[in-house]
Amino acid sequence: MRTSQDFIKQFKLLYEAYEKEVTEKLKVGILKDTTAKTYLTHSSNSVRWYQNDFAPGDRNK
Repeated sequence: MRTSQDFIKQFKLLYEAYEKEVTEKLKVGILKDTTAKTYLTHSSNSVRWYQNDFAPGDRNK
């Protein structure tokens, strides 16, 4: 997928904020470990997809 560098930069900043929020929810016991891991794995894959570093269904390199 072709995406502008500005979009990727903004998306990474939003992902970092999301990651902090999920981590905080994990620390206070609102989320379980497996739930937090799932949330972060799938959102991280979205960031990688926008950077052209991930293809759904492909094995990780």
